[in-house]
Amino acid sequence: MNIEKEVALQQFISYIQLEKNYSALTTAAYEQDIQEFFQFIAAEGLRNLQEVEYVHARLYVTQLYNAQKARATISRKISSIRSFFRFLNKEFDLDDSSFQALYHPKKEGRLPRFFYEEELMQLFEANEGETPKAIRDLAILELLYATGIRVSELTSIELKDVDFSLSIIRVMGKGRKERYVPFGQFAHEALQLYIDLARPRLMKNKNHSFFFVNMKGDAVTARGIRYILNEMVKKTPLSSTIYPHMIRHTFATHLLNNGADLRTVQELLGHTSLSSTQVYTHVTKEHLRKTYMNAHPRA
Repeated sequence: MNIEKEVALQQFISYIQLEKNYSALTTAAYEQDIQEFFQFIAAEGLRNLQEVEYVHARLYVTQLYNAQKARATISRKISSIRSFFRFLNKEFDLDDSSFQALYHPKKEGRLPRFFYEEELMQLFEANEGETPKAIRDLAILELLYATGIRVSELTSIELKDVDFSLSIIRVMGKGRKERYVPFGQFAHEALQLYIDLARPRLMKNKNHSFFFVNMKGDAVTARGIRYILNEMVKKTPLSSTIYPHMIRHTFATHLLNNGADLRTVQELLGHTSLSSTQVYTHVTKEHLRKTYMNAHPRA
């Protein structure tokens, strides 16, 4: 049976959207990875998916290495295509052994970047203000640091998701997995001020339930959050660049530095695997080592 590549891809996309509940961003990444693989097999003269063998899979990965793609990127592309062929095996009885036999490249040993507590204090203090924009921006920063949520999770928060009486927020994470994350007094005050004073003025007669809005009154986007954070860091003497996930790294690192256990941090971050959280123990060990080397007279 000849399997049409584009038809098979669209069926696979529907499968991961509807049955696996993958996010729009994840789905788009899968589709792009598979389309790039289609271009590769076409260049190799393969007419259909049944002709793909292990040698082609190995050659494709070799080309990715030759193009100096990051190991994490290569690993993701392998996962995307492997999942696609597994789907084809299930739906069309296509042999999927070519990619199942591939090994993922070892991850690079880079540790996640984070802010030290004194750096974060500079960021908070430099961005205090009384305008609706300043109140909103500080509320965003406070909530990101208080909860460690992903920027995609922050942009999807609605008014009903924030419980001020319990200081807890409902978050819809990856794979549509719901979790509840507490937030502290600083975030509570910043969010309350935003809801009472800033959001009504920013809405500009718009009518929707999204919690954070941009200067036009529409729901804030992930790109908007990145822009806000970059503008905030410019007001400080910090030379570091900033990105939303850096606040998430900071949240996890500070919790572990101050005695939180790994399982609790895993649950707060919404990680399905403890191994995803364990990278932060390496960060805290490195922090301890640097502190020791700087402070001990005979280090």
